[in-house]
Amino acid sequence: MGNVTSNVAAKFAFFPPDPATYGVTTDEETGKLVFSRGSPDMNMEVHQLSTKSGNKVVAMFWRHPFARFTLLYSHGNAADLGQMVELFMELRAHLRVNIMSYDYSGYGASTGKPSEFNTYYDIEAVYNCLKSDYGIKQEELILYGQSVGSGPTLHMASRLKRLRGVVLHSAILSGIRVLYPVKMTLWFDIFKNIDKIRHVNSKVLVIHGTKDDIVDLSHGKRLWELAKEKYDPLWVKGGGHCNLETYPEYIRHLRKFINAMEKLSLTNPPPKQLTNDPSITDTKHNRCLRFRKR
Repeated sequence: MGNVTSNVAAKFAFFPPDPATYGVTTDEETGKLVFSRGSPDMNMEVHQLSTKSGNKVVAMFWRHPFARFTLLYSHGNAADLGQMVELFMELRAHLRVNIMSYDYSGYGASTGKPSEFNTYYDIEAVYNCLKSDYGIKQEELILYGQSVGSGPTLHMASRLKRLRGVVLHSAILSGIRVLYPVKMTLWFDIFKNIDKIRHVNSKVLVIHGTKDDIVDLSHGKRLWELAKEKYDPLWVKGGGHCNLETYPEYIRHLRKFINAMEKLSLTNPPPKQLTNDPSITDTKHNRCLRFRKR
């Protein structure tokens, strides 16, 4: 049944840029991986990570020297890392956080084919890299999911019980609900965020545009209602699906959220582990989501 679900997803939910907007090479002198797009950033490291499905996914760690937290960013379904570079640099500077970003299987220079379950395996591999290579703890991690990226984000957030926070940006209730206003979750639906958000213990910030013509505002509002630990939402007046970063309130509200998470970490230590970890102005990245009916 899982394979059928993944096949449905692949047919209407994934649109990787073709050709990819970047490449990854190996530096002959250092042996390190090099990102081919833009000027080299001494505080950015490139990884190729093996997933449970046997794919190799590209991940990029953007280091801030005074970072308070690390943001694990899952992007939309019609962009790759090459289109997101400017945004990551701005988020790192304005929020004073590390950014860990990655391409799903079949996107950019990542191998394999995109599917719902592959995105779950992808984010698990990236999270394991953060733990093993950078010593990042759950309490220092904020998961950020944009559009379809809300799927792998809530997959992880529902399993990490000491996570610092979650940001849902133009998020979906589920794949089918983007196309049809169904009342019940169907077995062949994909990215069933409406069910998974109920299991998230950390603070959840929801950001959504009031004029989103791809994923209706009702998706964001319902996710916020279902969150156990709510943070003040941001309903961007006049905002669409792919331009929220261009509104000044976007970065202001994110900065406010990061500051609140820092205060929370000092005054409210996280609960004990309940389960094991699982095995702004430039909009070049704005092809963030498309769905089509078959």
